[in-house]
Amino acid sequence: QVRLQESGGGLVQSGESVRLSCVVSGSVFGVETMGWYRQTPGKQREVIARFNGGRTTNIADSVKGRVTISSNNAKDTFYLQMNDLKPEDTGVYFCNAWITRNGDMWGQGTQVTVSS
Repeated sequence: QVRLQESGGGLVQSGESVRLSCVVSGSVFGVETMGWYRQTPGKQREVIARFNGGRTTNIADSVKGRVTISSNNAKDTFYLQMNDLKPEDTGVYFCNAWITRNGDMWGQGTQVTVSS
C-alpha cells in the first residue's frame, strides 16, 4: 500500500526555520512530481511550492524567498525547508505526490505552529 508520511512539524518561534519531511513508501514506481500544501482553519488548502525536475516551482507569494524543496537520492523522501517563519505560516502542512501507476496521493499532514 502506497503511503505518504509527513513529519517535522511542531511549535517554533517566529524567525526560526523548520524542515518538514515526506516519506513515500510502498511503491515500486517513482514519484513523478510532488508538492507541499498548507491548510489553515477556514481556508482552502493552498500550494506552498511544488518540486519538478529537481527544482522548486510554483512558489506561493507568501513564502517566496523562504522555501526550498529537495529530495534524497532515492527520490522517496522529500523535504520542505522553510526559513524566517511567521505566525501566518501556522497550519497543517501536507505532502502531495503523483506516483506512477498510483496517481495523486496525499499524506495525513503535520502541524506547524509559529509563535510570535
